[in-house]
Amino acid sequence: MKEVLEFLEKAGVYYLATARANKPYVRPFGTINLYEDKLYIQTGKVKSCYKEMVDNPFVEISAFYNGSWVRISAKVVSDDRMEAKKSMLDKYPDLRKMYDENDKNTIVLYLTDATATFYSFTSSPKAIKF
Repeated sequence: MKEVLEFLEKAGVYYLATARANKPYVRPFGTINLYEDKLYIQTGKVKSCYKEMVDNPFVEISAFYNGSWVRISAKVVSDDRMEAKKSMLDKYPDLRKMYDENDKNTIVLYLTDATATFYSFTSSPKAIKF
């Protein structure tokens, strides 16, 4: 899992795919945090991507960095605990302009039942389950 975290941190931006009414929706994200041995992402409860993840918690994440890419298939689980949100916002202090761990909007979600597969043009795929 640490390898997945480090790759996403280096990439800076990853793309999160959700689904609504059997249609895919993809948007850029930039938050990734390791908290209590789980990988977390962050968004706002008012955003359509959060509503899509509540309706269908299965997501895919993709990121590219330095000639390699990762694709992660996972289920997301919402964690509304203040400590989990604070950990994320402490890692990304610029988000505090829009979010606060005490507001009713901020939400963090952790990945479970995840498979991350690393790819490149020069080596065989490598899968990590967490």
